[in-house]
Amino acid sequence: MTPADSIDFARSAILVLLEVITPAMLTALVVGLGIGLLQALTQIQEMTLVFVPKIVAIFVVLLITLPFAGSAMNGLMIDIAQRIAAY
Repeated sequence: MTPADSIDFARSAILVLLEVITPAMLTALVVGLGIGLLQALTQIQEMTLVFVPKIVAIFVVLLITLPFAGSAMNGLMIDIAQRIAAY
């Protein structure tokens, strides 16, 4: 395996990682921002108020995007297996 192949493999793995994790991270960002705005407007400064809605929202998004994440990781694994078989 040449250094160029290694870099290409790492790049594709990072891109799949970003595709899989982006929906959960955006959900955490939006829910955290919404809860923070709600806390600022109502002056309720409870630290634990942020965690439960964020965890529930991320869990729901992960359940919804699970087929997409599985197919993306499956495609990466097939690519890895083909590269291994080629050498």
